[in-house]
Amino acid sequence: MKAIGYKQAGPITAPNALIEFETATPQIGERDLLVEVKGISVNPVDVKIRAMPQFEPEEGQTKIIGWDAAGIVREVGNKVSKFKAGDEVFYAGEFTRAGSNAQFQAVDERIVGLKPKSLGFAEAAGFPLTSITAWEILFDSFALNEGDGKGDSLLIVGAAGGVGSILIQLAKKLTGLTVIATASRPDTIDWVKKMGADYVINHRESLVDQVKKLGLEPRYVASLNGTEEHFPGIVELIKPRGHIALIDDPQTLDIASIKLKALSFSWEFMFARSLFQTADMEKQHELLNRVSALIDEGKLISTVTKTLGSMGAKTLKEAHIQQESGRVIGKNVLNGLL
Repeated sequence: MKAIGYKQAGPITAPNALIEFETATPQIGERDLLVEVKGISVNPVDVKIRAMPQFEPEEGQTKIIGWDAAGIVREVGNKVSKFKAGDEVFYAGEFTRAGSNAQFQAVDERIVGLKPKSLGFAEAAGFPLTSITAWEILFDSFALNEGDGKGDSLLIVGAAGGVGSILIQLAKKLTGLTVIATASRPDTIDWVKKMGADYVINHRESLVDQVKKLGLEPRYVASLNGTEEHFPGIVELIKPRGHIALIDDPQTLDIASIKLKALSFSWEFMFARSLFQTADMEKQHELLNRVSALIDEGKLISTVTKTLGSMGAKTLKEAHIQQESGRVIGKNVLNGLL
């Protein structure tokens, strides 16, 4: 099969940062699906892993990355019970297995959902990783139940990216929370309003002053980027016994500063369930099916802003460059390999 990968970690500007090559079609395990990949999206994790020396492939090997994908099931393992050949699916893959930047991918059925019927493959591929992340923030980290949150507010720092775009929507559709989103450019401000944010503030200015001016005291904060910079302000403005969840990688945080308010603090990493084969790993299958249904019911709208053509070394490299710029709004997606 055709695939795109890299032999050496490093900058995307390197001549052979991503190359197209031929490799064997994956062998599937007893609970795996073999999926013909028809669409993918690019996330921050793609560019981080590609650039980090600790994830460099062994000498002579070519590493296939890519997580978000949508496609058609072509084979199923002998213990698969949720899918059959011909099913159209979407998923975010597993952290330690070969990725979606290929014609075919093996993936465990417990982290796969049925693709929304109302979306094409590339557009559907824009949802899985961000939807799982946002869902787990709301309902695992914050321990909310659907319908909870009336009278409370959620501050989303860095809300115009992929996770923020779907987190706004899920919070507005499935909880009673008031959503305060941060954005700093006219286009990102318009975007988070389109996603459904109740209020928009500028993360280039004081979060504390702007939130206090709204007369709100968030019980929940989802910090999606810039956590190290914004952490003192978050701690100052959040309600006592509130909860802070983050997905980025701050080098240092004054964690002792949350003690006086008895705050809860957690990282969200959506690969944790599959990485450690947790007993509740199947929850990701269930939530993806729920997201798929919400999309087909018109309750969630697409977070895709650009389709960059069919996947190839050149187009995938461009997707990585755009992701690294930090200016991607929503999601960039590509069609499958030709």
